[in-house]
Amino acid sequence: MLWSLAGPVEGLKHHRGITHTLWAAPVVAGVVVGAVWLWRRWRKPAAHAQAIRWGWLYGTALIAALSHLLLDWTNNYGLRPFFPFNPRWYAGSFVFIGEPVLWALLIAATVLPGLFGLADQEIGARRRPFRGRGWAIFALAGMVMLWCWRWSERAQALAVLQNQQLTSEPARRIALEPYPLNPFRWHAILETADYYQTAEMNTRTGVIETDATRDLLYKPTDTAAVEAAKRTALGQVYLDWGRWAVVRDLGQQPIPGLEPPTLLPGRRWTTVSFTDLRFGYSFLGSGNGAHHPLAGQVYIVDGREEAGMALNGRVQR
Repeated sequence: MLWSLAGPVEGLKHHRGITHTLWAAPVVAGVVVGAVWLWRRWRKPAAHAQAIRWGWLYGTALIAALSHLLLDWTNNYGLRPFFPFNPRWYAGSFVFIGEPVLWALLIAATVLPGLFGLADQEIGARRRPFRGRGWAIFALAGMVMLWCWRWSERAQALAVLQNQQLTSEPARRIALEPYPLNPFRWHAILETADYYQTAEMNTRTGVIETDATRDLLYKPTDTAAVEAAKRTALGQVYLDWGRWAVVRDLGQQPIPGLEPPTLLPGRRWTTVSFTDLRFGYSFLGSGNGAHHPLAGQVYIVDGREEAGMALNGRVQR
């Protein structure tokens, strides 16, 4: 979040970066314990206050930090747990980035114990220790059950794709991206030597929806402008993160919110776009030829010079 203040490109470069690694988890836990220690030093607890078991507190903080990495791995954005020694992104891709079902479970486990506690105070009931433990167990068990369900549906969808010939050429790679709320619906991507084919799948009905015109994207030609754009700061960061990145020369198509460069006669600018097919969801209105979330654009002058860039609708200054 702090790196985003330096612009969207820096934000993408460092998002789920060094703070989301296995090496950082013990440090994050230590910072939490240190913050609690400073808080107690400042508040000076009463003599009868319960003593803190610092080793136990550090252990639970470490579990919390590691579970955050696990949660990030389950979705289709992914993370780099071994960065910087291994910059590879890992993603389970069986849960959408923002899953409302998980939010509902975890928010309920956080809020409902407090609400019931207020009701107990009204009727003068005795305060129970560890209020909310049952709700926490329920929420975590529900989360694991949802993971297992989605994992199973994804395996079923993958088996269907591998047993059906959706493309006229052999598929080199296959990806399945989850939808929010509906565990049966999946966004499928297949790559052949010449093109990308996308489709919408439903594992409950067995229906695969695809359109030869809308869902077929031939691999773009690598022009001089495309090669120059790949070497820019945005290009390097995007290609590092975008496992299904597509880079296209759009010609003289202005970038929204960023004026084209003013050039001397005889010079020419062009726009190069970066999109990731993982997020070409129909419910986001982002087909192969439409706007994508997390899309990037770069102005390239004379096929070699960068003259402005934007990412996800934000201009990089």
